[in-house]
Amino acid sequence: MTFRFQGIWVPLITPFHQGLIDFSALQKLARHLREAGVDGLIVCGSTGEAAALSDAEQLQALDSVIEAVPGFPVAMGLCGNNLDDVHARLVEIQQREIVGLLVTAPYYIRPSQQGVCSYFESIANAAKIPLILYNIPYRTGVAMTLETIRRLAQHPNVVAIKDCGGDANLTAQLVIDGELSVMAGEDVQIFSTMCFGGAGAIAASAHLYPELFVKLVKWIGDDKLHQARELFHQLLPMIQLVFADANPAPVKAALAHLGFVQNELREPMQRASEQVVEKLIAELDRLQKVVN
Repeated sequence: MTFRFQGIWVPLITPFHQGLIDFSALQKLARHLREAGVDGLIVCGSTGEAAALSDAEQLQALDSVIEAVPGFPVAMGLCGNNLDDVHARLVEIQQREIVGLLVTAPYYIRPSQQGVCSYFESIANAAKIPLILYNIPYRTGVAMTLETIRRLAQHPNVVAIKDCGGDANLTAQLVIDGELSVMAGEDVQIFSTMCFGGAGAIAASAHLYPELFVKLVKWIGDDKLHQARELFHQLLPMIQLVFADANPAPVKAALAHLGFVQNELREPMQRASEQVVEKLIAELDRLQKVVN
């Protein structure tokens, strides 16, 4: 039976200390999120600053997370312009025990829709584990159309989509089609996507008070929509601040404030502004009262 992607998944940050991956902090964070009840973790997504990591570092981060949370659902990000290189990394990744791959369209080169289909189908044909399509045109430069996604959804190895396209009509149609698990990729759309019938969310903001995001999904599933709406209203100011500066700078600052990591990113990424950090810390303090 194919693994079903649903609930709250966290695209892990990659903690650094003096320029190197802080594996101890990464493992501590992974265990914390598992214990908070999230449904799965993704290593080396865009939130994980994957583009700033070497191939070896990406595999080391994956191994570290798998070691920290054995048996827990872990997926791995995969992207690139050189398809041969992507396939070579796929071989290495698949030697690990993971449940899926989060795959973006090739960035920068802006292929045609046929090119996008050929790219994903090549990876899906070679993969031994399921694919999550990652539709994020503001990073890749190409938006996947409904027709393209529908074609890819017919591949037995394509099972879910992280929906960052910003097109409510496309989101609605994908949910109605029922071919893929539709996972909200824009955190401000978690409530609306799930109420419409989406399967869950891949949410960077769920690094912070993940138990509240878990509760949100449970209440929606239990048709406790009034309570879920009120909770989402409580979370929304924090979610908005998490993306007030370039991701993952604000979430790293917040996690540093909470004692999980150093507030360090790799160049050219910069720390979140003092104004954003100050507001975000105030929101964290307010949400602590909600947790209690």
